Amino acid sequence: MEKIDNLDKRILEIISNNARIPFKDVAAECGVSRAAIHQRVQRLIDMGVIVGSGYHVNPASLGYNTCTYIGITLERGSMYDRVCEEFAKIQEIVECHFTTGPYTMLVKLYARDNAHLMELLNNKIQEIPGVIATETLISLKQSLKKEVPIGGIRKETAPKIDNI
Repeated sequence: MEKIDNLDKRILEIISNNARIPFKDVAAECGVSRAAIHQRVQRLIDMGVIVGSGYHVNPASLGYNTCTYIGITLERGSMYDRVCEEFAKIQEIVECHFTTGPYTMLVKLYARDNAHLMELLNNKIQEIPGVIATETLISLKQSLKKEVPIGGIRKETAPKIDNI
């Protein structure tokens, strides 16, 4: 993998905070040309550093008012892939992780309300062969959501890079 330098990190920091920011604004903030930003972003995509972009939809605006994390215990860890395939069919499940600790898996889902959550648990999740136990944690409020740290480059300390 090619090396990521401080300019790449600064670009990543800026666009991860606002994916809709025009490249001309990124270029101005970094002190380089718009073409340099375009080339750098394309290189980061080609390298697999940037793996997606898009809009974040507020689940509550679509009637999904209950955010829930569910710890799932499987009969055997080797059943993970098959169970994960079944979870992919449940549209309310938005994340699935193979974990260490007390659970085999951790999923995040959005339900319309507690009754909908109970239906998902009782009639879908717990009916999947291999699922032997679930523990449900309802999120009362999301207080923080951010991307992975880019590498310590902060706006006030980011170097201006010329001639790139």
